[in-house]
Amino acid sequence: MSAPFTHGTARERHEVEALTLGQFQTTVRAAVAVDGRVVDLWVTPRPDGARTLFCVLSVPSESTETTTRALRLLGTDLGTATTFPALTPTVPEVHLFERELAEDYALVPEGHPRLRPVRRTLPSEGFYSVSGDAIHEVAVGPVHAGVIEPGHFRFQCAGEVVHHLEIALGYQHRGARALLEAGPDARTLHLAETLAGDASVAHATATCQAMEALSGTIVPPRALAIRAIALELERLANHVGDLGALANDVGFLPTASFCGRIRGDWLNATALGCGNRFGRSWIVPGGVRFDLEPDRARTLRASIDQAYEDTASAVNLLWDAPSVMSRFEDAGTVTLEQAREVGLVGPAARASGLCRDVRRDHPAGAWLTVSLDAVESVPTGDVYARAFQRWSEVRQSVAVLRRLLDTLPDGPLRTPLLPLRPNAVTVALVEGWRGEVAHTVATNDAGRFRFYRVVDPSFRNWTGLALALRGQQLSDFPLCNKSFNLSYCGCDL
Repeated sequence: MSAPFTHGTARERHEVEALTLGQFQTTVRAAVAVDGRVVDLWVTPRPDGARTLFCVLSVPSESTETTTRALRLLGTDLGTATTFPALTPTVPEVHLFERELAEDYALVPEGHPRLRPVRRTLPSEGFYSVSGDAIHEVAVGPVHAGVIEPGHFRFQCAGEVVHHLEIALGYQHRGARALLEAGPDARTLHLAETLAGDASVAHATATCQAMEALSGTIVPPRALAIRAIALELERLANHVGDLGALANDVGFLPTASFCGRIRGDWLNATALGCGNRFGRSWIVPGGVRFDLEPDRARTLRASIDQAYEDTASAVNLLWDAPSVMSRFEDAGTVTLEQAREVGLVGPAARASGLCRDVRRDHPAGAWLTVSLDAVESVPTGDVYARAFQRWSEVRQSVAVLRRLLDTLPDGPLRTPLLPLRPNAVTVALVEGWRGEVAHTVATNDAGRFRFYRVVDPSFRNWTGLALALRGQQLSDFPLCNKSFNLSYCGCDL
């Protein structure tokens, strides 16, 4: 067995743990049984027509002196087989990955309990249905009454009670991963920033981390600190926006109207740093493009303090309003067991008591020296828990920003990116505002990308929304949906 490794470091391709299919599946099951989890599972075709099945596992560190985690990269040769025994019955969190294998490669996981396409649902393929005289279906989308991307939701209801929610995405499948595999080139960073537009900083950071690991490029400490600042500003803008939207969904206009404006203040703080409200062009391979000089850093610090004061005034109104709490509490509950089974990540996981955070579990860059304050959480798994988790993380992010801005190290902003090593592989993880962003990248003999895998947190968490609706009133769907606030395009890569 090859030694586990940390994310952001590169391995030679021959260092991948090469196992038989039986050993591969036994290893995955054993790892998940002892607090391991699957980061990614995919197939890579070979020139001879055969295929290799890969899996990235996050596992507890072998050292008893640390609580951080390590990674394992497994591979097994499938040859030209068109079927393999499904892992889903014993490792439910891989259910979407195995469905994707069947959809994209006609590689059928035999024994999978619900083998329907992840994205390209055709009328002939149908939807899951609940039978009974009192059952009726409610279809929503794919075109919605708003400037949002298309997605189809089909509810199986008895009266107003939802028994099952079927989610169908892929109406704007862009082939983004295939475009990335044509690199690295001038488009690579732009493609990363637009994988999920409201997580531009997270995906750009992951792409840069992957390229830096594959090339052995060392990023200056000042650049690492500014990257962390950009990431926390992105988290703040989205969490504050979501809290306002949740207030709007229950008709609580004070917080809704205030947070709509305050979200703009957090976006403007990002624009102060780089000129773009979504942080685009700030993160570049080897470092960052724009500095936070002393005057700009002081202005940003003052903006953060004012925005946080306004945020606290607006958000704390929620917890003191009985009408809000009556709608938030016990709505859309996802239990800890369910969250673990389907592999939830980010605030949605933490709100169910599943404590997963890349910044703590797989620290890299500034997170090797910057500690995260503990957050006050209510791990009941309902809308209230997911809302309060966001508020707790707002406070945590503000504390991190203040420390980073007060202790910015001196030094350069950027190191020239060295050539990518041939026949190497790396895994880059970033805790985006929705959860774990995972980029797994390998190079070929020429140092070009051999494969480029992306797992956005929304890919995992849409199943959590489906679980949250079971047994709920149909009218609770907008509220539950916003409490996850998942990305259509992040799933439609």
